[in-house]
This record gives sequence, structure tokens and C-alpha cells, in this order.
Amino acid sequence: MKVSQLGFGAMRLPMIGEGDTARVDREKTIPMIHHAFEAGVNYIDSAVFYCNGDSQRAVGDALKGWRNKIIVSTKNNYYGQDEADWWRNLEDSLKRLQVEYIDVYNQHGMNWANYEKHYAPHISKWMAKAKHQGLIGHICCSFHDDNNGLKKLIETDEFSAFTVQYNLLDRRLEEGIALAHERNIGVVVMGPVAGGRLAEPSEMLQNIIPGVKRMPELALRFVLSNPNVTMTLSGMSAMEHVVENLATASDEISLSEADRAAIEEQMVRMKEMAELYCTGCGYCMPCPSEVGISGIFEKYNRGRIYGLWKSARHAYRKMGTVSWDSAKTADACTGCGECEEKCPQKIPIRKQLAEAHEALAGCCDK
Repeated sequence: MKVSQLGFGAMRLPMIGEGDTARVDREKTIPMIHHAFEAGVNYIDSAVFYCNGDSQRAVGDALKGWRNKIIVSTKNNYYGQDEADWWRNLEDSLKRLQVEYIDVYNQHGMNWANYEKHYAPHISKWMAKAKHQGLIGHICCSFHDDNNGLKKLIETDEFSAFTVQYNLLDRRLEEGIALAHERNIGVVVMGPVAGGRLAEPSEMLQNIIPGVKRMPELALRFVLSNPNVTMTLSGMSAMEHVVENLATASDEISLSEADRAAIEEQMVRMKEMAELYCTGCGYCMPCPSEVGISGIFEKYNRGRIYGLWKSARHAYRKMGTVSWDSAKTADACTGCGECEEKCPQKIPIRKQLAEAHEALAGCCDK
């Protein structure tokens, strides 16, 4: 399949309502998707639970009149033993998307442990059966693991494409991405703006490339300029996002070699700055007061090194309230000093925790 450089990620569609009852706003969403299609975007990606389970339905509504021109991608997140439950997800997706087959079918959240324990023994057989029946076109996966896991999955030769996390702030999978390209396996990038972190202004980053002033444009150009990347998804939630991303992705070559060299130089310099503070080794953990020391310093560095204060403060305020960041904020520190005894860099952790709290606890809009 020949895919456009830019794909439409249907994870952050505009919503109507609050909480669990919120649903996708069709009046805003469908014109956005159609505008992207009309401009040449030919790939749209969803999943079972996106947008309170309404994303696939909204995509299905938008596909009317476009189905034969668009590559449809969605995901199955089931990792249990019951074949009927896995098939139920597939059948629900076909119904919600209002399609007879799905071009790109991903096993959601794949890592090497899931592959060995669940995918290889039984899910792979269900996938093969679905493909044989003509319900799916290509067997793929969305990937959440390290380079070693990615390379091992590539070696299995079971997947036509991987959807992976890759952006200016997270380049850990570059080696695996290069290997996939070498093996003629598609690489679809998710999170090019780092979950919104690279959408905010940054004095440290936005002047790296002459003429590129907005961070989302820089972030998108960085990903697209990697020759090993097949395409990137953008989770667009407003028409202005669609317009801006289309303008960026319309270039055949998104960054020159000189541009990439300038970015590389700046990112290396910032990484060296970050290592002067906290390298995230985790030796200071666990904290007897359950303070998320390394996570706090990651957020603090996000602000003071990369200039991404808004997202840093927003993430800090969520600590202790969400399942993926349940540790306590810095004001829970009792000053016992146990962490400083274990720190290989001899960082004055108690002092820097107090500084981090002062910088991060304020309004996330500042």
C-alpha cells in the first residue's frame, strides 16, 4: 500500500458532553476528516476505546463516500485466552467502522512479553484466521517497549508494520525503526508532538530552524525527515490543526541535512544539560514518603531545559490522581535524606525537590 506522509489519528477528536457520557462531535469531526482526505491524507487510525468508545463510529460516519480511497487502521487490545472475546472486538470494529474489512489491523500495546505469553501461542492464529477470511488486510501491531523488544519482534517477520512512539523528546527507538525500514516493514509514528508537550511554545527549541517558529511544525518535520519513517499520525482535534499539519506534510523533503544537524546539536546540548541535574537512574527510589522523585525531576527538567513549562506543570498537578503517575508531589517530602545517601550524583535532592515544587505547583497555564 502507498500511504500519505501524514495520517489522521482519531484518538483526540473533538467531543460533546462530559465524563463517560461524552461523545464525538460529528459536526466538527467529519469536516476535519474530509478536509484531510481531500488534501491527500489516505490513512486513518482508531482503536476500540478511543474517545469513550465512539471514535470508530465517528470514523465510520466520515468514511461514507471515501471507503475505497482510504486505508483504515484500528486495533484490538484483547490479550486474554478467550478467542470469542478477541473476535468480538474485531466484529465490533467492523460494525462501528461500517466496513467489510480493515486494511491495517493492529494488536494493541504489543511488547515482547505479550508476544511470548499471548500473541505467539494463540492470538497469532486468530489473526491468521481473520486474514484468511478477508476481514483484515495486513497484520500489524502498535508497539510499547524498548529497542531490544522491537528488534526481536521485527525478527519474527510476522508484522507488516509497527506503530511506534517517536518524537524530538523520545528517540529511544531509532535503531529499531531503522531495522524495520531495512526489512521493508512499515513504520507508523504516533505521538510526533509528544502527547501535546511539543505543541506549546519553547524559546529553547522554536528557533533551531530558520523559518520554523511553531513547535508543532518543528516536531512534525523532525519525524517526517527521518528516512526510515513511513508516515506519522497526528491526533488532530481542531480544523486549524488539520490545516497546519497539511501545510507541513505537503513537502516531499521535510528537513534538510543541515536542519537535522542543527536539531541534533541542540538536542545533544540539552541532554548534556539534563544530565547535570538528574539522569533518572532511579537509585533514590523508593521514597519512604512515596514522593515520585525521578518523575518530579523529569517534569522539572522538561521546563527548565526544554522550556515546556505548561505541560510540565500540568503533569505535575496530575501526580497522585492518575493510575500512570500515582506517586506523591514534592511537598510530601519529610526531609529524611534517605534519597541523598543513595544518589550516585550526590544531588541535593531535598533542596531541588523544594525548588521543583515552587516552579511546578503554580498554574499550569503560566
